[in-house]
Amino acid sequence: MTDMRNGSGRNPRIVGHVTLADRRAFLLGSAALGAAAAVGLGTRRVRAQERAEISFASAAFFGSETFGDLAKAYNEAQDRVKVTYINLPPPSSSTEVYQGLVQQLARRTGTPDVFSQDVIWIAGFAAAGWALPLDEYFPADKRGDYFPGTIAACTYGGKLTALPWFLDTGMLYYRKDLVDKHGGKAPTTWDELTEMASAAQKAKEVEFGYVWQGKQAEVLICDAVEVIGSNKGAILSPDGKSCTINSPEGVAAIQFLHDTINKTKISPKDVLSWDEEPSRQPFTAGQSMFMRNWSYAYPISQDAKVSQIAGKVGVAPLPAFAGGKSSACLGGYQLGVNANSKKREAAIDFLTWLSSAETQRRIAINFGLGPTRPALYKDQKIASENPFMAGLEPVFSGATPRPVTPDYAKVTLALQSGLSKALLSGEVKKELDAVADRVNTIVGG
Repeated sequence: MTDMRNGSGRNPRIVGHVTLADRRAFLLGSAALGAAAAVGLGTRRVRAQERAEISFASAAFFGSETFGDLAKAYNEAQDRVKVTYINLPPPSSSTEVYQGLVQQLARRTGTPDVFSQDVIWIAGFAAAGWALPLDEYFPADKRGDYFPGTIAACTYGGKLTALPWFLDTGMLYYRKDLVDKHGGKAPTTWDELTEMASAAQKAKEVEFGYVWQGKQAEVLICDAVEVIGSNKGAILSPDGKSCTINSPEGVAAIQFLHDTINKTKISPKDVLSWDEEPSRQPFTAGQSMFMRNWSYAYPISQDAKVSQIAGKVGVAPLPAFAGGKSSACLGGYQLGVNANSKKREAAIDFLTWLSSAETQRRIAINFGLGPTRPALYKDQKIASENPFMAGLEPVFSGATPRPVTPDYAKVTLALQSGLSKALLSGEVKKELDAVADRVNTIVGG
């Protein structure tokens, strides 16, 4: 397990109820045991009352095991900390997950000690004082083990307030047979995608050239983050205090999405009412050459029982505008420590184990969730057991967070409304100017 703890020894000072020297002794003593948990080694028997007891709350993700199994493996492999797992609803019920965490954290009782959180909640939890800053435990020189985009998403107010765990991003799905015919390789620019899609439509090989998600919902923000980012633009300024969606780069990017429907006609008007599944269905039915979607769509597209294009699907980073680079909206859940935890050192040890290379490998194989450590995409065991996941490093390297602000819940609703109006009306500059004003009132007020 990569040791990310700050082991530099100086004069001890008090942190909570223990000194830094005590903390280092605790962490170093449990690090080997945590590593043993990751590889499934045995444990020593101790009395339960000698162990620090903490709790871990997370949305329920499923695979060949559960997150409860992860907590059990950690408990069985060491004798200093005992974790109780609190099972929250699945991420498809994200509102309920969010509300459950808010209710617990707002009580400031210290429960749960460790929690997982959607990337869009990180700034809000940090601003409320519910998330423990992690800089002293995970110094800057160790953060290079993670994708830069995930570190950026885990940082608020210049402080690391979450630790990367697993991720997902938007990606470009394409018909390999049609790409071979009309270009030979996946497009790297939006102009190339448009040209290839139009050619396949003209040849009547597909009904649609490119399907994406334009529904007035959170996924529309994800699509906008990607296309604007690929044009060297952004929705908010770096300090999060002003809206820049109406910059020339932002206007040109959203104009491109509008034009896919109304000018180049590579996308159907129906995309404005589609989220993930309605856009996935025509693609796997063989009706579209290209699709923007998340990683979940890959196993479906390769299942001959439900997909008419099984064996013909490729995945690549999303295209960019000339002079820009691929941008993929960051999704996934990251880890936090309750600022009011009464067992802070035990929480940090479990957090470190959860984010370790060994545990992320286990999650990639058993849950199909993308590691936040680039090195794992070259891992032989992952490549053998989940070759699709092993090939996603170029896609995840372009991971871009959604607007980082504690007011995200208000900002996203304003953006969804403004973007929908722009795409429907075609008055892109006018509507983006209007939504920028509304967002400025939220983040600047």
